Amino acid sequence: MESRTKTAGLIIIGNEILSGRTQDTNTAHIAKRLEEIGVRLLEVRIIPDVSDTIIGTVRHFRDHFDYVFTTGGIGPTHDDKTAEAVAKAFNVELLKNQNAYRTLVEHYGDESQMNDGRVKMTFIPEGAGLIDNPVSAAPGFIIGNVYVMAGVPKIMQGMLNNIIPTLEGGDIIMSRQIIINQPESAVAETLAKIEKNFMGVDVGSYPRYKDGAPEVTIIIRSTDEDMVEQAYQSLLKSLSLNG
Repeated sequence: MESRTKTAGLIIIGNEILSGRTQDTNTAHIAKRLEEIGVRLLEVRIIPDVSDTIIGTVRHFRDHFDYVFTTGGIGPTHDDKTAEAVAKAFNVELLKNQNAYRTLVEHYGDESQMNDGRVKMTFIPEGAGLIDNPVSAAPGFIIGNVYVMAGVPKIMQGMLNNIIPTLEGGDIIMSRQIIINQPESAVAETLAKIEKNFMGVDVGSYPRYKDGAPEVTIIIRSTDEDMVEQAYQSLLKSLSLNG
């Protein structure tokens, strides 16, 4: 059976991430949720709140991945430039979206509560669909294959929960893992042979020190469950022979 692989790229937008003042926790969450439905996150790029950079990155990603996700830059302040930049990336106007406006009016109580910052969050690229925000009401949006979400983790997660059921997934990625108390260099040759002998299997090794001693986590991944198991058993045998 032919493998069906769906791919994704993630653009993290925000000067605060690049400066180190804010730690990115969205990437891990998005990657895990996508993998659950057979979408492989192949590239993550962190970029500043600079319109030309956002435009160029969005255009590049939309042409290279099935799905593109962005986080950050859709808030009420002057440095939130994502919506306008994405509109330019698609060569459409940025317009006040009446559905988004009504949603925020309802959320805040009445129109008198709609200050300039809140109104700003209702401007959406022409033709885009809205992504519901169950946390703070201001929506994200979808245009083409680009899904634009908030950067605040709790809000992003709420938006992503609404996006995931709408995506067409691919073959689910299976995995097996083993942790060994050796330095990575001791098993490097073995891992290379395993990956060479089992086509379509990805073998990753992730070293660390625990209580001052080296250990490495080895993860075998593929959309072919039988191949994962065969590679795993071969790895166990090789490690036993090496030991």
